[in-house]
Amino acid sequence: MKYAIIGTGWIAKAFADGVKIAEGISPFAIYSRTREKGEEFAQKTGAQKVFTSLEEMASDKEIDAVYIASPNAFHYSQSKLFLEHGKHVICEKPITVNPQEFEELFALANSKKLVYTEAIMMMHFPNRFLIENAIKRIGKIFSARVDFSQLSSKYPALLRGENPNIFNPEMATGCLMDLGIYNIYFALYFFGKPEKITSTSLKLDTGADALGTAVFHYSDKQITLTYSKVGQSRTGTEIYGDKGTIVVESISKLVNISLISNDGEVEKIAEDTEKEEVMSYEAKDFFRFIRDYDECFDEYKKCAEFSLEVSRIMEEIRKQNDMKYTSK
Repeated sequence: MKYAIIGTGWIAKAFADGVKIAEGISPFAIYSRTREKGEEFAQKTGAQKVFTSLEEMASDKEIDAVYIASPNAFHYSQSKLFLEHGKHVICEKPITVNPQEFEELFALANSKKLVYTEAIMMMHFPNRFLIENAIKRIGKIFSARVDFSQLSSKYPALLRGENPNIFNPEMATGCLMDLGIYNIYFALYFFGKPEKITSTSLKLDTGADALGTAVFHYSDKQITLTYSKVGQSRTGTEIYGDKGTIVVESISKLVNISLISNDGEVEKIAEDTEKEEVMSYEAKDFFRFIRDYDECFDEYKKCAEFSLEVSRIMEEIRKQNDMKYTSK
């Protein structure tokens, strides 16, 4: 099977490394706006072809699938282009800017028996089962603090007066779309759909959200989500039970997990794992969904339904905070 990559950033390189681990193959083709950057990336990853035209790449009959790692604002149009040309698509989160776009493209993919799925590491990494088992051991859960606060490497550029893509509403970005999506996936996966959501955000001068807080309200618990691109968390995520606490250092990778009993005894549940290895699991599932389409359809559809629910929740949070993207 031959796959292509759109994008030449670090996440594209990590995915290529993950595919190498999972499938033992290198990307067949790379798309970049500039040939020089594309050829440099191809040399790093072992790709055979470099394209500077998306139409030409989509028309290449040798390509079976594509991984999209472009800015959020282009996810819908690029995914649609490749689906229309009969290519399977795995697209970086958020898979689309809104749920309506996702529903349209998922229907298009189904009509062609193609796989169209979101690249979200935690939904494919087996450590999620370790957390599920640990949750059963900490008694009644009344609350949790789900955090992803990571100081952006692009923040200094913003302070210099530049407008990096990650803080540019024209690119449909900001903290919710970049980091908060992980909080939502985590809370939805481990605690289910909330009965009510309340949220706040703080915006930068660019119009993008710098940070946010959301509370998922349930009849028997409250789950607080915090996310920021202008500060660095050192404590991670905590799930509070009446018999103990679960600490998860990274909710994007689900690594460095501990269970702490009420008397302070610490049990290490999982150690750290390199990002490339974590990404190998989503790559493995993507290619498995393609190869065994009929056999895996229910599992694949469940992933899609989860992505749709996450997108709906993100849309609700954006509405509550008047977050709009000038590209839409």
